[in-house]
Amino acid sequence: MLTISDGVAAGTRHDASGDALAERLSELGYAVERGTVPDDVPAIVAEVTAQAGRCRLVVATGGTGLGPRDVTPQALGQVLDYEVPGFGEVMRAAGRTSTPMADLSRSLAGVRGRSLVVAVPGSVSGATESLDALVPLLAHALETLGGHTEHAP
Repeated sequence: MLTISDGVAAGTRHDASGDALAERLSELGYAVERGTVPDDVPAIVAEVTAQAGRCRLVVATGGTGLGPRDVTPQALGQVLDYEVPGFGEVMRAAGRTSTPMADLSRSLAGVRGRSLVVAVPGSVSGATESLDALVPLLAHALETLGGHTEHAP
C-alpha cells in the first residue's frame, strides 16, 4: 500500500486514506505493507517498482486528480507492463453514485510482472469506494496473474 502525498510524506498531513485502505485491505485478508512518497514521478516509480517486486497487489492512494502535482498516472505509465482499463471504469462508475466529480478521477489499474497495481483517489471516500468497487474482481485478477487461467466449464 502506497500513499502518494507531499503533505503526508513531509509529515504535515495525516494519512487518513492510507489508514482507511490499510484497515479495509486487512479486513479482506491481505497482509499490508505501507509506504509513503511525495507527488514526484521518480519517487513513485521507484516505490511502485519495489512494492510490485515483492507484493502481488499494490494499492496506491493519491495523485489521481487534475492538479499540477497529481502525477500518479504519469508515473505508473513508466512502471506498468499494461493497463487494465475496466478497473478504472468500475472505480469511476462506483464513485458516480456519490459525486459527479468522480469522472475527473484518473484512477487506474495495471500489471507489472505478476503484480496488480491499483491507483485510487487520495480522499478517504474516493479511496475506499474505489477499493470496494474492485473487491469482486481482485481474487480472480490475482489468480489469473498467478498463472491460473483455466476456467471451470
